[in-house]
Amino acid sequence: MTDLTSLFSPKSVAIVGASKSPGKIGNVIVKNMISCGYKGKVFPINPKEPEIEGLSCYPSVDKTPEPAEMAVLAVPAARSLEIAEMCGKSGVKHLVAITAGFKETGKEGLELERKLLDTCRNFKMRLLGPNCVGLMDTHTPINASFAAGYPLEGEIAFISQSGAMVLSILDWSFRAGLGFSKFVSLGNKADLTEAHFIEDAAEDPNTKVILCYIEDVEDGSHFLEVARRAVKKKPIIILKSGISQAGAQAASSHTGALAGSDLAYETAFRQCGIIRAREMSELFDLAVAFAKQPVPRSNRVAVVTNSGGPGIIATDSIEQKNLAMARFTKETIDALRERLPAEANIYNPVDVLGDAKADRFRFSLEKVLADPGVDSAVVLVCPTAVTEPRETARAMLDMRRTYPDKPVFAAFMGGEKLAEGIETLAQAQIPCFTFPEPAITSISGMANYGRIRDMPEEQEQLSFPDLDLKTVKATLFDIKRDNRLVLLGSEAAEIVSAYGIPAVPTFLANSPEEAAEFAEQAGFPVVLKIASPQIMHKTDVGGVKIGLSSRDEVSKGFIEIMDNVHRYLPRVVLYGVEVQKMMPKGVELIIGVTRDVQFGPLIAFGLGGIYVNLLKDVAFRLANGLVTKEIEKMISETRAYTLLRGYRGEKPSDINAVVDTIGRVAKLVTDFPEITEMDINPAFAYSQGISALDVKITIS
Repeated sequence: MTDLTSLFSPKSVAIVGASKSPGKIGNVIVKNMISCGYKGKVFPINPKEPEIEGLSCYPSVDKTPEPAEMAVLAVPAARSLEIAEMCGKSGVKHLVAITAGFKETGKEGLELERKLLDTCRNFKMRLLGPNCVGLMDTHTPINASFAAGYPLEGEIAFISQSGAMVLSILDWSFRAGLGFSKFVSLGNKADLTEAHFIEDAAEDPNTKVILCYIEDVEDGSHFLEVARRAVKKKPIIILKSGISQAGAQAASSHTGALAGSDLAYETAFRQCGIIRAREMSELFDLAVAFAKQPVPRSNRVAVVTNSGGPGIIATDSIEQKNLAMARFTKETIDALRERLPAEANIYNPVDVLGDAKADRFRFSLEKVLADPGVDSAVVLVCPTAVTEPRETARAMLDMRRTYPDKPVFAAFMGGEKLAEGIETLAQAQIPCFTFPEPAITSISGMANYGRIRDMPEEQEQLSFPDLDLKTVKATLFDIKRDNRLVLLGSEAAEIVSAYGIPAVPTFLANSPEEAAEFAEQAGFPVVLKIASPQIMHKTDVGGVKIGLSSRDEVSKGFIEIMDNVHRYLPRVVLYGVEVQKMMPKGVELIIGVTRDVQFGPLIAFGLGGIYVNLLKDVAFRLANGLVTKEIEKMISETRAYTLLRGYRGEKPSDINAVVDTIGRVAKLVTDFPEITEMDINPAFAYSQGISALDVKITIS
């Protein structure tokens, strides 16, 4: 773990580029360090000034009375290298480079940033930025930034790739009354990334929930490793922008075509247990919920409302968000029946009617929270002539104290008439919304996190004792020597077979006679396919013959395939014709791989054959850290799972064999990173075993 103690809590800070001129960044940073109440020593660095803001000023970092633990750079980018080197020689442990003018400006800036990073690494000095706003910690306290203002003390860590987002959220938080433990502006992420700060916040006793705004992930493997550990300690909520890039990547495989630009992030977040927010409001709704409410034990929600319509809306939202409407015990129902009006609904949602005052809300909420089948509650209040908003809010506060392990949310569906109640809840830090849906979304995020946090970890990674790495290495070596990127079917079958994946034996024939010999070896009936890495859709050019049952049919089929392809594609290089035993029909599946830039191999599973592009019934997982339980869950998310279990009297398929095959594919593409794309389509699943019929592999 990277130790960031002297970054957030340094004993001394040098501000290089400190200025006496109000409004200049170097002046704002000095003022911020003084006004936040920082208890360490601040050394303004400016050779032209004797003092700045009442502090003694020094001509350079190496002239301070004692070495600074941290230095903040607010100087032109051109001077950054000499100053970084001086900081390193002076014993500075952390460099916060506010300075812009690096890789965000182009090629020359990128080269300058690389040199800055090299300098920092030479002196074992960690770098935040460059091109960042800086950082704040309200518990140290420290404000090494040029932000206007200083956050309220709280338990939310906010890590942002966008400096403007830091400044905007900070300004908004004052009106919202929201407190933070840390603010971190990542800037260009030349050295320290979101993963380092997530790791630090997970260990920080003053942080309860971790928020991130990111545009990309710098080091996918490190991010995954850190996030998997961190979510067991703190909820991580991420807003990832840039989801509307130009759709799916250009790819030669079905899997590559199905994997859109944002899919790897979605998959990575889900596998790690990260909660993904879709918009800014959701990000901070969840932050407030986690910071101020207990995590529910499960997903059973009770609704108390004084209006039927909002109750129905809440019920719909609960089902859509994969939550469950709580079912009350007989004792709860009897108690509600005894005290509520005859017209009231005593089942969930509990409708206390429009004439309900605070006492009726209090009674109903107390009864449902006392029910063992309720994990959380939402109170919906509409403004009627007799509504008592402040008293109803106070009743909610009392119930939260009485049942501290059950989160309570509110939707006060109105404006001026309900303002007193809304203000009361805000002061008590009970999440209150204008409509039910955001409250339900927050509960859903919390319930999902509780499930992930409490889930026992499967420590054992995928391991197979019977892998033949030598055969794979030799086959790939021959293909590279042939200057090819796409494997022939026979080569692909050999590679997957070497990893214990049951593939139909495939023979490469160069003459009609050779094809007939191979057909007899395989056993009739057989399938013939043209062998050429340049032809992806063989059927379209007459390059496939199926159900051939004799030597004569195979010989004729060979000749017809070669003639067809020469006629359609006269310039394409042909390697011969592949001969393959024709297998009995099974459940058609696809098991595929595409390689993501950040996170590595992405495994796909779903219905194969003609259904792939028609139904797009595919679930994805990262090969990184994939375990058996996650493969089983992946399979269960698809329609293929219904067929595998046995549909309309059909025998169940061998799901264990499917799980094993996916695991072996994940191991293959992890062991051999040069495999960039792979499709087994179709693979036939049988009541016993599985068979890979058509295997396509592309290498880099």
